[in-house]
Amino acid sequence: MAFSPPKNTPAQHKLHTKKLTKTGFDFGFLLTLIVLLTLGLIMVFSSSYPYAYYYFEDGLYFIKKQLMWAAIGTVAMICTAKYDYHNYKKYAGRILAVSLLLLAAVLVIGVEVKGAKRWLGFGGLTFQPSEVAKLGLIIFFAAGLSQLGNKIKEGKFFMRYIAIMLAFMGLLLLEPHFSICIIIGLTLVTMMLVAGARIRHFALLAAPVIFGGIMLVIKEPYRLKRLTAFMDPFADALGSGWQIIQSLYAIGSGGLFGVGFGNSRQKFLYVSEPQNDFIFAIICEELGLIGAIAILCLFAVLLWRGMKIAISAPDSFGCLLVTGIMALIGIQIVLNIAVVTSSIPTTGIPLPFFSAGGSSLVFLMAAMGIVLNVSRYNKQTL
Repeated sequence: MAFSPPKNTPAQHKLHTKKLTKTGFDFGFLLTLIVLLTLGLIMVFSSSYPYAYYYFEDGLYFIKKQLMWAAIGTVAMICTAKYDYHNYKKYAGRILAVSLLLLAAVLVIGVEVKGAKRWLGFGGLTFQPSEVAKLGLIIFFAAGLSQLGNKIKEGKFFMRYIAIMLAFMGLLLLEPHFSICIIIGLTLVTMMLVAGARIRHFALLAAPVIFGGIMLVIKEPYRLKRLTAFMDPFADALGSGWQIIQSLYAIGSGGLFGVGFGNSRQKFLYVSEPQNDFIFAIICEELGLIGAIAILCLFAVLLWRGMKIAISAPDSFGCLLVTGIMALIGIQIVLNIAVVTSSIPTTGIPLPFFSAGGSSLVFLMAAMGIVLNVSRYNKQTL
């Protein structure tokens, strides 16, 4: 499926923009976003308290930081929500270049944590350039694919975008940051398919991609341990299988209605860093199956409203931009829950709006602002 942006004269565009501004943002999307962010902050407070008290002698350590980042993220969202999304198309190449430079810089001057260089530090603050890269690639692909139109069906143009994607993934693997490679790859493939790329072109790449993935797993012992732990976590219950076993205990303990907010037992240093990638396990334990389903329904509403905004966008750039952002969120949700429930091998994938994190939350909120801005320009007002 390919899109063709409407042709407007400058005078028509000015009048069109003025009319569209009066429509306001998509209220359903904004309300769902606020509810998810609020619930995320509440669950970070609950899940992190014992861990923060034990390691930092301050049970509020993580929630204070998360509130600060949420405030910064909200400001970022307001700014991007007011900034005309059409302008990103003009600067797509520059944004991509900055993203590439930051990924290269992190390999040279990055902050190393647990054997991985994924952060750049400025004073007491750190951020992950991969978060910039995710949004930068989405903007660049949306701009480029919207201009190409049906040409993306041709092999030479298809391979051009595959090459750009592989170049970024190569830098991420050097950090190493394997999980982000998976997320970015699936997101950009989704955008290319929506733009009209042929499925058979992707099918031709399936074999080398699978082979490359297997080699990456075999090459790194810790990845191989995660795979064997996935196959049988109880074979090394006190080692590589510990995290997933404790996660499953948390989920099972929650039952239908949960043990009650704040009453999780697994967050008392059983689930390692429960405020991060495995926060969904604590949600299941405290709120039960009913609470977990309610949160998943909220995510479903957010994705539905987001895709409705994409479909109603007046041009292919806006459509692909929102499609990429919502695909990014949807893929992270699915993969995070799959990891927590031991449906796929363990890898570091945060749950959007819930997992504690600074730069990830700020850039996520900035992306939500872009979606809100696109929602002001819809076909219904043409």
